[in-house]
Amino acid sequence: MTIAIYPGTFDPITRGHEDIVRRSALLFDEIIVAVAVSRSKSTWFDLQERLAIAKAVFADQNKIRIAAFEGLLVDFMRQEAASVVIRGLRSVSDFDYEVPMAGMNRYMLPGMETVFLLPADDLAHVSGSLVREIAKLGGPFEAFVPQAVVDWVNNKRRASTPAHPAG
Repeated sequence: MTIAIYPGTFDPITRGHEDIVRRSALLFDEIIVAVAVSRSKSTWFDLQERLAIAKAVFADQNKIRIAAFEGLLVDFMRQEAASVVIRGLRSVSDFDYEVPMAGMNRYMLPGMETVFLLPADDLAHVSGSLVREIAKLGGPFEAFVPQAVVDWVNNKRRASTPAHPAG
């Protein structure tokens, strides 16, 4: 049984993430969407919200499990008996960032593999940071996230918009 891990902050999960996960489920026996506890970057959604969002997006998939992780990815892989890391590549700059990380992970966990997948052509420009920025500025973000994410983003946007005094 081959267990693959797709790690990320997923803040929020996008249609690009969803595409990579659903296609990975065709290749591996189990996919763990590993939602990272992020100490180095501040997230719009807290960990519990990001886990709930991911669970809602993949509720229809029995091969996909959602889990939180903190620390080194290779330690989480050992804990979960996973042998494959899935990473999405949108651009050459993603490749330049991901290749050294894949090499370092393989050094720390010999025998693990990293599989790079390209998102669908119409999703190659989508990123969580762009979705957050569009949503925070009141723009139309809905086409970039799964339907299960729309209400979460709208609620977060409403909660973070300061009330303007009448005048």
